[in-house]
Amino acid sequence: MRGTLWLAWRQQRALVVCGAVVLVAAAALAAYFRSGMLDDLRSGLFDHCGPGPLYCGRPEDGLPQFLDVEPLRLLGALNIALPTLIGMFWGAPLLGRDRELGTHRMVLTQGVGRAQWFASRFALAAAGTVALSGSLALLFRWWWEPAANRSYGVFWYEASALTGSGPATVAAALSGLAVGTLAGLLTRRVLSAMAWTLLVTAAVTVLVQWTHRARLLVPPHRYVSDGWQPKPPMGDKWSTGHYGMVTASGRHEDALNCPHPSGRELMECMSQHGYVARFYEANPAGDYWTFQWSDTALLGGLALALTAVTVLLLRRRV
Repeated sequence: MRGTLWLAWRQQRALVVCGAVVLVAAAALAAYFRSGMLDDLRSGLFDHCGPGPLYCGRPEDGLPQFLDVEPLRLLGALNIALPTLIGMFWGAPLLGRDRELGTHRMVLTQGVGRAQWFASRFALAAAGTVALSGSLALLFRWWWEPAANRSYGVFWYEASALTGSGPATVAAALSGLAVGTLAGLLTRRVLSAMAWTLLVTAAVTVLVQWTHRARLLVPPHRYVSDGWQPKPPMGDKWSTGHYGMVTASGRHEDALNCPHPSGRELMECMSQHGYVARFYEANPAGDYWTFQWSDTALLGGLALALTAVTVLLLRRRV
């Protein structure tokens, strides 16, 4: 390792060490709490629980019974916040510190081109980002697996699982790095770049969560039950909250027109209004990967676009 890559390592090694410490601490905590989770599952306390309803009741009094999954959700929250943290503390100083101090001029006078100067430091930062975010996403998946989509665990559509695991976590972290790097190039001040990075990455995170809830990129499936027969069980599906009645002409109407859950009253109400079926809309558990790949394409595309803009602006700004 020498030249610009050696200089990049010298400048970023503290961040690499911090990332390694975070990963080791997270792995240790995951191993500890996952072991306790497995002990609880082997004890037989949850043998009577199924994948639905959305909670498991204790046999003696019916009160909800859950595994201790809050630490798992905290890891998911860390993964959701990772793009902001990486963007602020790794991306923003990447070019912003040299721009603020003017030290890049000395490097560029040593026969090093702008492209080489940028590529060496950004490549090292991107490699560290992929390693950290990918490892944390895999760690979440490993910890989550025994309680995935169970009534006493964590369902796939919870933000901690849907956003905090899988390839989308890596793409989001890279987009945060790209935002911070571009902000550092444009503002020339590390603190200003960190502030802009916080604002933009937080907005992107909120936008992604909104697309999930609105099912903007992954449309829900429609499940229909003929007549007044019981609706197909929800199980581990993610309901949109949109459900109701179907007329003979195929028109969908509000369920409040016949609020009865089942039985004779429901049959009479449906006959009176001319309803022939009931429906609800939801995403099945298999859509987890559809959400993952759509987010990966969206956030990965954002990272590539911002990196390209940074490269194009290098000649004008440096």
